[in-house]
Amino acid sequence: MEIRTAERSDIAALGGLIELSGRALSIGHYSPEQAEAITCHVFGVDTQLIDDQTYFVIEQDGQIVACGGWSKRRTLFGGDQTKTGPDPLLDPSTEPARIRAFFVHPSMARRGLGRQLMTACIAASRQAGFGSLELVATMPGEPLYLASGFVVEGRFDLDLPGGIRVPVSRMRMAI
Repeated sequence: MEIRTAERSDIAALGGLIELSGRALSIGHYSPEQAEAITCHVFGVDTQLIDDQTYFVIEQDGQIVACGGWSKRRTLFGGDQTKTGPDPLLDPSTEPARIRAFFVHPSMARRGLGRQLMTACIAASRQAGFGSLELVATMPGEPLYLASGFVVEGRFDLDLPGGIRVPVSRMRMAI
C-alpha cells in the first residue's frame, strides 16, 4: 500500500470513500438517522486541505482505501459544504494544528491505516512548527485518536437539519 499526498484529481474517489465510510463505520455508534445526517451535512472533501498539500491518501491496487490529513488553518472539521468564509492560517507557536477528515474503506478497517495516516500527519505538522494537535472526533473515530495519544477535552452534540443531534468529542494532544 502506498501513502501519498491527495490531489484534486482524487476528489471524486474521496467523496465516494467518505460517504461509504461515514455510513458503514457509524453502525453501532450512531443511529441510521444520525449516520446519514452527519455524512450528508458534515462529512466531505475539504479542498483547502488538498490545495495546502496536507491531506493524504492510502492506495491499494490503484484504489484509495483510506484518507486523512492535518491542517494549518482555523477550520476544525467539515467538508467544503460547511464552510462559510475565509479559513485563516493558525499560528504554530500558540495554536494547535488540526487533524482532519480520517476515513477508511469499511473492508480495510482495523488494519492500521488510520495509524499510518496519523504518523504522517504528526510528522508533517511537527515539521511545520506545531507543538500540539486538536480535532473533533466522531464516536467511531474516537478509539483511534485515544490510541494515538489524544485526550478528550469535552463532548458536545452537532445540531444537524431535521432536529438530529450527533455526539462528538473535542480532543487534543501535545506532539
